[in-house]
Amino acid sequence: MASLSQPGVLARLAQLSRDASQDQGGALWRLAADGRQLDANVVRLPPGAHVAEHVEPALDVLLYITSGSGRLLIGGTRQDIAEGSVVWLPRGSRRALYAGPEGLVQLSVHRRRPGLAIQASPADTSEGGEHACLLDRVCPECGRLAPESDARYCGRCGEQLPDVA
Repeated sequence: MASLSQPGVLARLAQLSRDASQDQGGALWRLAADGRQLDANVVRLPPGAHVAEHVEPALDVLLYITSGSGRLLIGGTRQDIAEGSVVWLPRGSRRALYAGPEGLVQLSVHRRRPGLAIQASPADTSEGGEHACLLDRVCPECGRLAPESDARYCGRCGEQLPDVA
């Protein structure tokens, strides 16, 4: 996965889509320039895979479907998407993305998130004991915590989540 840090042509989306195996999932490319204000990723969802329903509270996201097809569930409304579709996902909207039988490759672009900060978690003593481990829901690539317990792919960058057993 090449990612340049200089302005100019960074990737050829059609080639990335062609070169990706039908069964390969996750990020095929990501913008990695230092000091950037944007995040951008090319993500492949294999046939039948999905990004579980979630809410992005802070960022608007723009998706461009570079190949394949699928469906989008946004605010309870289903919309079919296919190669060439441009999708706006406003912050605060509840959304899920489902790949069709040939899979789906999409470019996502949004404002860069600020760095993560470690914060104290309020203790839940209603049932006693410690909080359940969430390592299987933390993206190894971008650090996002998936809000849904059954997520298999990161909703931000598309990387496959770890299988921590």
